[in-house]
This record gives sequence, C-alpha cells and structure tokens, in this order.
Amino acid sequence: QVQLVESGGGLVQPGGSLRLSCAASGSIFGVNAMGWYRQAPGNQRDLVAQITSGGRTDYADSVKGRFTISRDNAKNTVYLQMNILKPEDTAVYYCNLKQRGVLGNYDYWGQGTQVTVSS
Repeated sequence: QVQLVESGGGLVQPGGSLRLSCAASGSIFGVNAMGWYRQAPGNQRDLVAQITSGGRTDYADSVKGRFTISRDNAKNTVYLQMNILKPEDTAVYYCNLKQRGVLGNYDYWGQGTQVTVSS
C-alpha cells in the first residue's frame, strides 16, 4: 500500500503562486510516474502534470509555461509550483502515483487539496 498526503492548497489572487506538495509513504517501489490531476465541479479529473521515473515531464497545454512539476526522491515527495494562477485553475488537485507491482499496475491517489484563485 502507498499513502499520499497532500498540502499547499489555498486561496490566492489571480497572478499569484502556490506550491503543492505530495509526500508518499508505505510500500514505495516500481513507481512509473507521479503527478497531479485536478477536478473542478462538474468536470472530469484531468492530468495537470506528471513526472516519470526517468524524469520526463508532461503538462496540460493550459498550464505549460506557468506550472512546474518536480520531485525529491530522498523525501518521496513531488511538488507542483503554480505561477501566474488564473481563476480557471480553481479546482481540487489530486496527487497521483502510478506503481508497477508484481500483480499488475496500480493507481494511488491523494486526498485532494483545494486551490481557489479569486480576487
């Protein structure tokens, strides 16, 4: 089992910045990728950014140039630096870990953290 604990969400003005953190614990092995998804009310949960075990990063077009995903392997933690935030970035952000296990592949999810961008 893997547990993901998120922090860093909150209320910020348009143009501001937030940094989300996601700390993984438990049976951490065979990690294919870690990343962030977001879901606004009535919408699907969509990929925001991810970083693979090889260090490749992928971003949604809507956040390219504004968001940066990074990791600290020693701390089993992934971060999402969000700059120049817009009201449309408002959503619940979920940390995700994709694990390659003996019996198959598994997705683990954090509890979600609310990001609200508003004046």
